[in-house]
Amino acid sequence: MEIVTEADVEAVEAVPGVFLTAEAAGEQTSVQGFTVEPGAEIPEHRHDHEQAGVVTAGTLTFLIDGEERPVSAGESYVIPGDEPHAAVNRGDVPVEGYDVFSPPRLDPDWMPE
Repeated sequence: MEIVTEADVEAVEAVPGVFLTAEAAGEQTSVQGFTVEPGAEIPEHRHDHEQAGVVTAGTLTFLIDGEERPVSAGESYVIPGDEPHAAVNRGDVPVEGYDVFSPPRLDPDWMPE
């Protein structure tokens, strides 16, 4: 068993105001922490990975098929693999939460090189 502590991870600013942490990862799944600052946007993207997540603070508004889908603290979601999606924090507080990807996803393709 591998244990990942807070001291083991470092936040990376993927796009302005969006911070990701690579948490535990196995052969079939990975966990990623996220913080999305007020006004920050995650650009539309898609990936083969199924993505399940939970918002632990704030409200993150997903944009899928032209529809807005807000997810608030205490709520969870699933995005099927290969479904285009984007997200924005329209609130006044940072959004925090965790995503689980299967298969593991360690480097989102929309992150800068």
